[in-house]
Amino acid sequence: MIVVTRLDGRHFAVNPDLIERIFESPDTTLVMADGARFIVTEAMVEVIEKIAHFRARVISIAYNDDDEGATTRTSPRLSIIHPTGPAGGATTGGH
Repeated sequence: MIVVTRLDGRHFAVNPDLIERIFESPDTTLVMADGARFIVTEAMVEVIEKIAHFRARVISIAYNDDDEGATTRTSPRLSIIHPTGPAGGATTGGH
């Protein structure tokens, strides 16, 4: 979640994966996937930076034991699943 600010100064959190569009004219408006609209005090570029930071943090957490990054894993928690070869057999070239 990212924290943004309403025009009256109240903060709220929004799921950045549900933001469909962001535009400024002149206020910054977040248009959500369900059609909801939120007008926020942050500039569009600031909201985009918050989203990028959020996503980088998610990836960082996936590679580390904790938020602080104290212990790095030898393999990530996220991985790519490779498809099998023809008729369900294993592909050649192995891992």
